Amino acid sequence: MRHSSRPQPALGTAIRVLREKKGVTQESVADSAGIAIPTLSHIEAGHANPTWATVRDIATALGVSISQLAKASEKHD
Repeated sequence: MRHSSRPQPALGTAIRVLREKKGVTQESVADSAGIAIPTLSHIEAGHANPTWATVRDIATALGVSISQLAKASEKHD
């Protein structure tokens, strides 16, 4: 996980909102995405910038495409 001076809070918010709409836990998404729960927590909080690979894995775990996740993040920007 990389902490960044330019975090992406809108992406984190979109991930959290989608996860909550689907009624799944951070633990299940993190497990499906192959990342640690604290990593997902930091991403959702907007404190870390995930790599594209991690974004793809989170999107897959949520059952959405990267483009759907990007569109959802634009709503929170």
